[in-house]
This record gives sequence, structure tokens and C-alpha cells, in this order.
Amino acid sequence: MTSDVLLSVEGLAKRYGGLQAVKDLSFSLRRGEILGLLGPNGAGKTTAFNMIAGFVRADAGRIVFEGRDIAGRKPWEVCAAGIARTFQLSRPFGGMTVRENLVVGHLEKTRDRAASQRQADELIEFLSMQALAGTDAELLTAFDRRKVELGRALSTQPSLLLMDEVVAGATPQEAQTMVGLVKQVRDRGVTVLIIEHVMKVIMGLSDRVIVMHHGELIADGPPEAVVRQPDVLKAYFGDDYVDAAA
Repeated sequence: MTSDVLLSVEGLAKRYGGLQAVKDLSFSLRRGEILGLLGPNGAGKTTAFNMIAGFVRADAGRIVFEGRDIAGRKPWEVCAAGIARTFQLSRPFGGMTVRENLVVGHLEKTRDRAASQRQADELIEFLSMQALAGTDAELLTAFDRRKVELGRALSTQPSLLLMDEVVAGATPQEAQTMVGLVKQVRDRGVTVLIIEHVMKVIMGLSDRVIVMHHGELIADGPPEAVVRQPDVLKAYFGDDYVDAAA
């Protein structure tokens, strides 16, 4: 019987010298869920992401994905297991077209180049980038590069997608487009864990949110309930704001 829980983070910790970046972090992610990860700058969000994705080795704790502990695995091993990620700063493969960027991602799964090209074309249509398929990805706008980043992650056929700051620097229309794409990604059967600072985006996108502050989890629940919790308001706005609102 397949568990409803896709990812379980248990007691995750990471220290850099005297800085405890992540401390005893535990949360779970259900299949088909869009989970938002919130927190002010320096809260430990990206460090947690990097440990899940294999870019940083945890000092302690377990990362259980599909029933297996993947803590300590290399990034390519995590990808092969079914976890893909996007980065806040999109860096497409230079000197390669949009289509070629998406083909490369799928070649992690197969050596059937024809199958990879077919999937790349399907993702290009999904991203509404048909007119840009043959364009050098480095020549795209910042938002279109972000779309290529999303497509490249999806080309590895993940069951879990980690997304970092997907609307950073985007116009309101671009942000709305990206929110729609993330929802469609979930409709394709991919579970999503997303870091985002724009509260409006998280409120309209996430089924549930968790909040980190000083490396620790301080809230977990529905977006509309979590954003009203005193600990969350204090983390974002300070004690004076909470006292004034009381």
C-alpha cells in the first residue's frame, strides 16, 4: 500500500561554524500537495532545500523520500530518485537552444534521444514557448529563462519538485503566469515544495505552509491561519508590530 506521505524530514540539522542554520527541522509533505516554505531572510529555508536536494550534507536527521532515507545522497542520485529542483537564479546551459536544454534533462532518465526530443517538445508546448524553441536559452528574458529552468526540472520526470523563489523579479502578469504553471505542474501529478517571499503568491498557491525562523520550524498549517499567528508576525515584522496589533 502506497503511503500518503511522499517526503518526511525528521530532525534535520546543519551548523556552519557558530551559526546553527537549521535546527531539529521536521515536517512531512503529502502526495499531490503544494507546500509553501516561508521565513524571513536567514531563516534557513535554502539550507533546508539544499540538504533535501543533496547539495549540502546534513549534520543530523533523516530525509525519507518514497520510504527511503536519502540523506547524504549526491544531487544526481537525489534527482534519479525522483526529486528535481529549480534555482532562484536561472542558469540555462549556454550555447544551447531551449529545446536542447530540455532534451538534456530527460537524458538523465534514458539514452533514447528521440524520446527525449518528444518530451522536450511536449514541455515546450506546456510552457507556451513554441516560438522560442530554437532560441539560444542565454538570450531569453529573465522570466523565460525561469520557464526553461522549470521545464528542465520537469524533463527529469520527478515526483517531487523543489522550487526556489519562482516569481522573484517578475512582473504581476509574469507572476500570475508562473502561479498558473505551478498549479498545472501539480495537476500533472508532481508534488511541489516551494520557497517564496511574496506572501500573496503563497496565499493563492499553497495548500499548506510551514514557516522557519532562526533555523527552526515555528508554524505549520493552512496559509490563512499561519499568517495570523503571533510568532509568524513577529518573525516578519518584529515585536512592535505584534504589540500594536494586539
